[in-house]
Formats: sequence, C-alpha cells, structure tokens
Amino acid sequence: MKQILIIDDDIHIGNMLEETLTKEGYGVFRAYSGTEALLFLQQTKPDLILLDLMLPGLCGEEILPQIKEIPVIVVSAKVDVDNKVDLLLGGAADYMTKPFEMKELLARITVQFRNANKAGGMQKLTYEDITLDMDTHTITVADKEVKLTRTEYAILKMLMQNSMQVVTKISLLEHISIDTPDCTDSSLKMHISNIRKKLREISGVDYIEAVWGIGFKMKSK
Repeated sequence: MKQILIIDDDIHIGNMLEETLTKEGYGVFRAYSGTEALLFLQQTKPDLILLDLMLPGLCGEEILPQIKEIPVIVVSAKVDVDNKVDLLLGGAADYMTKPFEMKELLARITVQFRNANKAGGMQKLTYEDITLDMDTHTITVADKEVKLTRTEYAILKMLMQNSMQVVTKISLLEHISIDTPDCTDSSLKMHISNIRKKLREISGVDYIEAVWGIGFKMKSK
C-alpha cells in the first residue's frame, strides 16, 4: 500500500483528502504544521507528500528543501506564477491551486507513482549520445567511456534525471550531498566545468549549459 502524508492545517480539506485517498486504497498520515511534518519525516518515509504552503510555524517553502527523495505535490491557494516556478525549480514534483478538482489531484498522484516506478526500474540514463549506467557507475559518450570523479558523476546523474528542466544550484547541492558531501557552492562551477570539458573532449559537443542566476540544465540542440 502506498503511503501519503498530508501536510495541511485546514481540517476540512485534510479530512476530505484523507477520506478520498483512503477509499482509493492509499495509507494516509496527517501533519498540521511544518514542524510536526519534519518530526514525522525523521521517523517515517511516505511514498508521496501533499504540501500546503501557508502552515503555522515553518511554512511550506521552508520545509520543501528539507524533504529528500520523496515526490511532493504542492496544494496551495497561492496562484502567483513566479511562486509556482520557484517551487517547481526548488524540488516540488507538481503544483495544484486550491480549490481543486479531486479527480485531477488523484490523476496527478497516479502520474507521480508511475514515474517513480519507471525510475526505480531504470538502471541506465541516456541523453543524446551520453549513457549513464547506475549499476556500474560508468558514463559513455558515443560508446567511449568517460572517467568522472564521484562528485562529477553525482552532478551529471541529477542533470540527466531532470534533463527537461533547469536544476537550481541549491537543489543540485542538496540532492547530490546524498552521494557526495564534498561539493560546495564555491566548487560547483568548477565541477560543472570539468564535466563539460571531459564530455566535449570525446564528442566535440557541449552538453550542459548554465542558466544565469538559476542553475544548470542539459543543453538542447
């Protein structure tokens, strides 16, 4: 049974979500503040989180960066486009605006679990002629192996896992810290430069581009 954590201080909305999700066969947990949610996550790892932004104590924007390796769907009354963009670039898997249609939310939850299942069964990442093998930790470009350091490998893996979007510097540093602790904000640019150089030496192609003021992404043709 998939487990979903609802982080929302609105009792009515929380009850409605819990009732519907339970009927759909999900296990449901509740947290009513950001602080309570973080305490819960220290003990239990749900499969997905529904996160409101306007919470007592720590707000949703403050706890989102602290949630690791769990898809988060933000469900909020905030409709500002820039706010949505910042949250999606900062780690949220999806964003729904209150009030919402329950059928649409259920569909988006299904999509997140489907994507998680695909990622779990995928041992190789590909982007153009780059292949990253997560079993052997090897990278090839046009079938020629590229030697990357542990940190460089972790950076490239995250960029390839999110090849259709910009990965913010903060998100990149937080997520790769799971694999390698030695990358810092001051050294990130150097690591990116080394990856680009090593890949370019084989193919003559620059695969990574910087998005000024935001982060990095795989370069589109």
